[in-house]
Amino acid sequence: MTDRVHVIGGGLAGSEAAWQLARAGVAVRLHEMRPQRQTEAHKTESLAELVCSNSFRSDDYESNAVGLLHEEMRRADSLIMAAADQHKLPAGGALAVDRDDFAGAVTDALLDHPLIEISRAEVEGLPPEGWDSVIVATGPLTSPSLADAVRALTGEAELAFFDAIAPIVHFESIDMDVCWRQSRYDKVGPGGSGADYINCPLDEGQYNAFIDALIAGEKTAFKEFEKTPYFEGCLPIEVMAERGRETLRYGPMKPVGLTNAHNPTVKPYAIVQLRQDNALGTLWNMVGFQTKLRHGEQTRVFRMIPGLEGAEFARLGGLHRNTFLDSPKLLDQTLRLKADKRLRFAGQVTGVEGYVESAAIGLIAGRFAAAERTAKPLLPPPPTTALGALLTHITGGHLSADGEGAARSFQPMNVNFGLFPPVPAPPRPPGKAKRGAKSLARKQAMSARALADLAAWLEGTATIAAE
Repeated sequence: MTDRVHVIGGGLAGSEAAWQLARAGVAVRLHEMRPQRQTEAHKTESLAELVCSNSFRSDDYESNAVGLLHEEMRRADSLIMAAADQHKLPAGGALAVDRDDFAGAVTDALLDHPLIEISRAEVEGLPPEGWDSVIVATGPLTSPSLADAVRALTGEAELAFFDAIAPIVHFESIDMDVCWRQSRYDKVGPGGSGADYINCPLDEGQYNAFIDALIAGEKTAFKEFEKTPYFEGCLPIEVMAERGRETLRYGPMKPVGLTNAHNPTVKPYAIVQLRQDNALGTLWNMVGFQTKLRHGEQTRVFRMIPGLEGAEFARLGGLHRNTFLDSPKLLDQTLRLKADKRLRFAGQVTGVEGYVESAAIGLIAGRFAAAERTAKPLLPPPPTTALGALLTHITGGHLSADGEGAARSFQPMNVNFGLFPPVPAPPRPPGKAKRGAKSLARKQAMSARALADLAAWLEGTATIAAE
């Protein structure tokens, strides 16, 4: 037995797990295979590199489950949230970050911590037997040797889905005589001004021509597509278009809450939005435009969008295959692998989807491992909290009482209020209630309960740590 805990994987989950361990006084060796071995999606050597969007989504903690998870993590001393808050960009009601500065801040914090050692080498196969406490946070792009070893150990076939990446455009190539700056409904969010997005308007003819081009465009094809699904929360835009001509007008291209500054009397038929991607404001990503179009097709089709006729792309979209575990069957309630309890899993590989959700499971795994190493009991976060709701989902909370059907029903999940225990129906608002008022009151009640229960849980863990 050694005192050091090993964390494999330097993404958001692994970085957060290492931070939580070190903050609890436990020595950590964080193993990251990049740059010795790169993945199909990563571009840098930084820890916590963001490979898809630069958005952590809504930061509204009073009525949005993602924003609530942000706030819970802040209160639990999350490194990922601290770095995100430090390097946030204007994004309406969302929390978006400068991806390079964010990753740099996480990397520097981990390098500077005296209890964290970083090893730049791949861990091939199962960790050595001498490593008695290991957190596997290798993410959806787990190296084949490790994935094969886990599969052999558990006897389970891996589960997988496809995730897509949106293109990034150079600001100077966007025609601002056609486009305009405005947040939907002029909403002011973290670091924002109410004019945080660039909007490109399409009339009906332009929209229909764009849809035709999307559907006809040559796409990347893999044999696995016949048996491996997409993640519904991150569908390629052309897949959405194939589901119906109006699908995008009710999704990422919806023309609501916006007024064309160049022609305010004409309502656009559809709108494409771009969100700032770096602090300099020189790079903007196409919101909701993740794609599997071939690169040449992307430049041709996306330059059909008004204002983007001369677009120069800093990065084109892409597709990568994500691996995840059948966690309710394979993991216990503290995220340990039932077949080898020295191994914990964290992050997206456990069956959560999204940057913040992945980091949240890293936070929980790090705290569980720290409690185990220091022999101090730690109860799981209450299921009424966002942290606890996610943990409950991936360790079996979505299953029926008899526990049947894990392989059939378990799929990657973003945090949402459907994972929380219900609250008593809130009282009916006085007078003529606005549409959705009852739903909003319910979400606010869930959030208030979550933060109260989180405070009690954190106080309890602090008391234990002080003993």
